[in-house]
Amino acid sequence: MRLLSTMALLTLMQLIFSCQNSNPKNNTTPTMSDETWEVDFQDHFETFNPDNWQDQRIWVNNENHCYVPDGEHRTREVSDGTLKLRVVNIGEKRPCDNFDKHGNQHPPTEYVAGRICSKNRKEFIKGRWTARLKLSSNGEASMFPAWWLLGAQNDEPPVQEEDENVCWPLTGSGEIDIFEHHGDHMKDEFTTGAIVSLGECDKGDWESMRRNFPVTLNEFHEYSVEWEGSDLVYRLDGKEVYRNEGEGDKYPEPMFAILNYAKITDSPMTGEWVMEVDWVKHERRKNQ
Repeated sequence: MRLLSTMALLTLMQLIFSCQNSNPKNNTTPTMSDETWEVDFQDHFETFNPDNWQDQRIWVNNENHCYVPDGEHRTREVSDGTLKLRVVNIGEKRPCDNFDKHGNQHPPTEYVAGRICSKNRKEFIKGRWTARLKLSSNGEASMFPAWWLLGAQNDEPPVQEEDENVCWPLTGSGEIDIFEHHGDHMKDEFTTGAIVSLGECDKGDWESMRRNFPVTLNEFHEYSVEWEGSDLVYRLDGKEVYRNEGEGDKYPEPMFAILNYAKITDSPMTGEWVMEVDWVKHERRKNQ
């Protein structure tokens, strides 16, 4: 191979640099500087604050555990300045008081888990949501921890207001997934992106707007989504990793946050899985 001249080499390097910086996938510069944002809600989990969160006891996604509040199995525990959500194998099947939105009761199960939401506590239109969290494992079959948003008119339990009558994922009950980990399909990766409404009750597109990205799951990272314009911008430790172009306009409703740890397939587990959350915050544009 012939060597390039110095001038030709410099020209080639400039061209490569220009192409890299014109590619939106390589652009990790914030769309708005941090100086344009101000925190309007933050929980450092020094305690479990019922003004911010409530336990959500619900049966969805054919999950094979029972959501229970903090208790003997510590499925939802705040200690040493962090929130711990757990899936625990209690060794024997017990009755479960979780119901789906159609009134069907979850069958007895040997698995219990934790799930909290800010529904009717902290709900915001647009802005930027961020959580700093880690898992106790980098990936095992059946693991399904998540940090996500749901429209405030969602008709699934708990139904506490008259306007909570909109079926997922229609407007008013839209879904944005900031962080998910599917242990059956990946290791050292997380999934982020929006669920696209197909215009009918219980019909959503889970695939087209979501992507997987590498991350060390058992180390703390900041996972966030922001939207003020027409795009949903997803960030890992403050750097943009992905965006749903034009999807931000499809979420005009107030949204609440959910943190949960689920077990979604029949793969056996022993012991417990833990998602540890250092803090959660919401920010809004200044002077808005």
